[in-house]
Amino acid sequence: MTSVSSVSDAVALGEEGRAGSPRSEKPCRYAARALLAILALLTLSTPAQARTLDGTPVIVQAPAGKLAGRALNGVEGFAGIPYVRPPTGALRWRAPQPAPAWAGVRDAAAFGNDCPQQRLPFDATPSTQPTGEDCLALNIWRPAGARRLPVMVWIHGGGFVMGSSASPVLDGAALARRGVVLVSFNYRLGRFGFFAHPALTAEAGGRPTADFALLDMIAALRWVKANIAAFGGDPAKVTIFGESAGGAAVNLLMASPLARGLFSKAIVESGATRLPYARLSSDRPGQVSAEKAGVAFAASAGLADPDAAALRALTPTAVQGGLGLMDMQPGRFSGPIIDGVAVPADPVDAFAAGHEARVPYLVGTNGAELSLEPFAPLLMASITKQLSAASLADLKTVYGDPPAPALIDHFLFTEPARGFARLTAARGVPTFLYVFDYVAEADRGRRKGAGHASELAYLFGNLPASATPADRATSQLIGDYWTNFAKTGNPNAPGLPPWPRYDTADRLLLIGNDAVAGKAHYAGPRLDAVERVYAAMPR
Repeated sequence: MTSVSSVSDAVALGEEGRAGSPRSEKPCRYAARALLAILALLTLSTPAQARTLDGTPVIVQAPAGKLAGRALNGVEGFAGIPYVRPPTGALRWRAPQPAPAWAGVRDAAAFGNDCPQQRLPFDATPSTQPTGEDCLALNIWRPAGARRLPVMVWIHGGGFVMGSSASPVLDGAALARRGVVLVSFNYRLGRFGFFAHPALTAEAGGRPTADFALLDMIAALRWVKANIAAFGGDPAKVTIFGESAGGAAVNLLMASPLARGLFSKAIVESGATRLPYARLSSDRPGQVSAEKAGVAFAASAGLADPDAAALRALTPTAVQGGLGLMDMQPGRFSGPIIDGVAVPADPVDAFAAGHEARVPYLVGTNGAELSLEPFAPLLMASITKQLSAASLADLKTVYGDPPAPALIDHFLFTEPARGFARLTAARGVPTFLYVFDYVAEADRGRRKGAGHASELAYLFGNLPASATPADRATSQLIGDYWTNFAKTGNPNAPGLPPWPRYDTADRLLLIGNDAVAGKAHYAGPRLDAVERVYAAMPR
């Protein structure tokens, strides 16, 4: 699972540059195309296989309706619950509408469809669910007998173009056993989730438009607020947490006035990004205009100056259009959009101005997110090509010449996480920063740092059968920290290695192979240099 600020952005940058202007560097362009071709060959056609929950039926009467989940090993699960009306037909590219009521008892054993997407073979949280536009459903796990427990709402990653809440790696039963109610959900992906066009802007008439995926997330949180008490959850104690694009979504929700009061704590895993998002409409050099991207996509689909109805008449296959993590189609897809309503400002700017939700904040990254991957040279080229000569020279003083691969991780993940932590901590908000750098014992001979999304199996407690006692102890530890934070706003508890609160001493928790301990000024000089580079970049 990757962030819109990592592989996807880097390939796009290597192809066309930050603002979509053509690049002339043929080696980088050809390398990107060769990589896409290889991945296309590797992507196997896996038959759709719907996932269901096992166990004995258990009934819950919620405001939304009566649901029959399944109870197994002390945890009760409920899957495939529609939280809004399917965004199909005339509801495509509209704000989510309330889900229709159902009569009698709705079976909640089967997970819903995944949203339309192009899957990749190296997804850390794979899913084989059928796909379709009717995909906006959520899932709930609770301990049997739950009463007013803290709620954790998971937002999956996938670069905003892929991902699923039905992945077995993200099964919420193990986390629920720790004394929380766990919720996960699907949201619209790709152009279904983020799309702007002058015809849609005019139709919206100043109401939220373009960020349909973010509006789905807000609708899911509203559903939780209205219904979660029936499942034993406390609607006043909701923690949103997500990884990669899901972590970026957490920051977007913190910056959105439409999400105020829907959560009380926030966790961002490998998702803090300083790279600017698209604007709804912009002619400013260096800024991406989402409306222009929408017009370009419509033209590529054979529509010149279409109205909203003509856009909605496109087939789902045409809208998806092969968009994927390794083919982000710069110039025709923008990702999240600063629309001025749902998202009034880029999260970096909103946090800097103090306009974010003031809630306890836990943020961090993994030790070797992408620097050890086969496509690291392409990522490095994409990063360095967007820098001024002065900025590149500054980085080379601490990363060497050519820069060490760690620059990839620090530029895309580590320094942005520290930057957001500094902004929240400066206003007295309880803030906790981490680096997860634990590698499974069986993998240490071939890998020297924790890769992107590698923490998820540990966090959710869904390690493979081959996991060692040390692996399982790390899983226990990270699960304890995360659920403690959801319960109290502080990850610490007796018996755990102390996690220092982030402050001017620049302290974080390093979760490594040999120890888990607080550390000050992690990669300090290098991160300081990256911070200077970002400060010099136009926004």
